[in-house]
Amino acid sequence: MNIHEYQAKQVLARFGVPVPKGQFATTPDEAAAAFTALGKPKAVAKAQIHAGGRGKAGGVKLLTVASDVRDFAAKLLGKPLVTHQTGPEGRVVRRIYVEEASDVARELYLGMLVDRKAGTVSVIASTAGGMDIEEVAAKTPEKILTEPINPLLGVAGFQARKIAFALGLKDKQVGQFAALLTSLYRAFIETDASLIEINPLVVTTDGRVICLDAKMSFDDNGLFRHPDIRELRDANEEDPAETEAAKYDLSYVHLDGNIGCMVNGAGLAMATMDIVKLYGAEPANFLDVGGGASTEKVAAAFRILLADKRVKGVLINIFGGIMRCDVLAQGVVEAAKQVKLNVPLVVRMEGTNVIEGKKILADSGIKVVSASDMADAARRIVKEIGA
Repeated sequence: MNIHEYQAKQVLARFGVPVPKGQFATTPDEAAAAFTALGKPKAVAKAQIHAGGRGKAGGVKLLTVASDVRDFAAKLLGKPLVTHQTGPEGRVVRRIYVEEASDVARELYLGMLVDRKAGTVSVIASTAGGMDIEEVAAKTPEKILTEPINPLLGVAGFQARKIAFALGLKDKQVGQFAALLTSLYRAFIETDASLIEINPLVVTTDGRVICLDAKMSFDDNGLFRHPDIRELRDANEEDPAETEAAKYDLSYVHLDGNIGCMVNGAGLAMATMDIVKLYGAEPANFLDVGGGASTEKVAAAFRILLADKRVKGVLINIFGGIMRCDVLAQGVVEAAKQVKLNVPLVVRMEGTNVIEGKKILADSGIKVVSASDMADAARRIVKEIGA
């Protein structure tokens, strides 16, 4: 789960991470009032959407009077902001964050993520702050430092100093950074975060080290422990299909292709997407209905697939172990009765009650193309849509 910048800063501030003061607003008048409440000669107004590149897209502006803040908010609120991460449709701005301006001397990058290769949480740091870390990694990888954190020890003093020196911090800034990094790690662990990105981390002209921007993502599987963080979810920023899938405990990720895939098991789902690509087409989604899916769950998954206007064909690939093939077939039939099926449907089923499942589909009156194995299924669905 992702949250907005202003929410991330509220969470981090609870753990003692230094962030500039600010207030969020949902109307132009609230934005102007937020500027006045800060009592500073300058403030930065920022569009709040779950996407990077806001500054380049005109979503961030330094302002000096309340009326200009009001006008800036009026220009953005309720309208889509298009950045390189949103796609051409953009994201509708529903909140503005008004934050005290900082006099920046240097911009740095600091991140923290679950490093599956190292088997730990790792710190990513770079002197190339304010840039996309992917671009830095591609063009100047030598500017990136990765430091794994021992989960039993936490952030060690020598590690904090090592990173601080690599970032060119000096004197009191080293101590400030060590305290910031320790607080950031505690926030990461105690909130079940999966990513914290501070870009940029800045050194101000008076020598302070503060988080000028903040991005946080959380492990959905840990949210039951954090009802306060779960309340920060903004459904407007999420794909409607993914939100609907979550209601039925379906693992669904929207992709850019035109073949809808319904599979049980993440490994089989990945293999299915790979073989679709091998035969010259692109998957429209990752959809794992799980090992013990009910008829209702399968029906919901099928409806979600067919609601995607880009889907030109559906491939169902099921290996019935815990999940029975007849349950899947019944779910597909139930969903087909509710939603008009007007695209080709290819089904490959093996495993528990496969004969019963195939009979249910055969007797349903639904036009189904039966496949003998994964390769056959991929070939058939690609042929059916004429890719």
